[in-house]
Amino acid sequence: MQKVRTPITIDGKSRFTVEEYIAFENSSIEKHEFYQGEIFPLNEGTDMEVEDPEAAYHKRLMTEEEYLAFEDASEQKHEYFQGEVFAMAGASDQHNEIFTNLFGELTFRLKSKKCRPYGSDKRLKIPQNRLYTYPDISIYCNTNTPFEAANSSQEPTVLIEILSESTKDYDRGRKFKFYRDIGTLKEYILIDSESISVENFRLNSSNHWELEEFKSIEQNLVIATLDIVIPLSEIYAHTELR
Repeated sequence: MQKVRTPITIDGKSRFTVEEYIAFENSSIEKHEFYQGEIFPLNEGTDMEVEDPEAAYHKRLMTEEEYLAFEDASEQKHEYFQGEVFAMAGASDQHNEIFTNLFGELTFRLKSKKCRPYGSDKRLKIPQNRLYTYPDISIYCNTNTPFEAANSSQEPTVLIEILSESTKDYDRGRKFKFYRDIGTLKEYILIDSESISVENFRLNSSNHWELEEFKSIEQNLVIATLDIVIPLSEIYAHTELR
């Protein structure tokens, strides 16, 4: 369980300069905190309690077989973890734009390689911790078909998640912990949908995860495992972040 504070909105605006914050604060009877362009009330009453992610099926725990039957009949995607089922968050237009850009680049650059990219309709199963989930993009490089029993795949080489405000803590924290149980995984990439920011966690020769960050639109995302380079300008094309 985590504390999450909600930034305030003034006349439909949620991002402010330092000067705008100071002017607002000087005219306010309450105190506020300013962080990276957002203004947060300091009173405890504005905090909300949230979980990773919200459970969608509360009556009882499900078996894996029950979950798969439930999922096949559902119009919405759900994540499954050790008997619990969780509704997955919808995607924003900006999230979808980034996905379209990145998936197109991966498809083109991997065309002559043995690795294949798949979108968020491909379900991933991690037998070691009994997690079923749908990564935004998964890349499989084994020579065998990536499809396993119950239309769930198990051996990705690279996983990519596009971060949103509601999922970024989960994707960076518990979900990455679950993903690290995958023996074939070599790189885990997080694409921020609200700022120019790409984080690439890469497994090194000592079997430790190293982080490489990309913060400028002029930089190139290096996916060493696939031996490809993708400009951030292509990833964030047609978004408000260029």
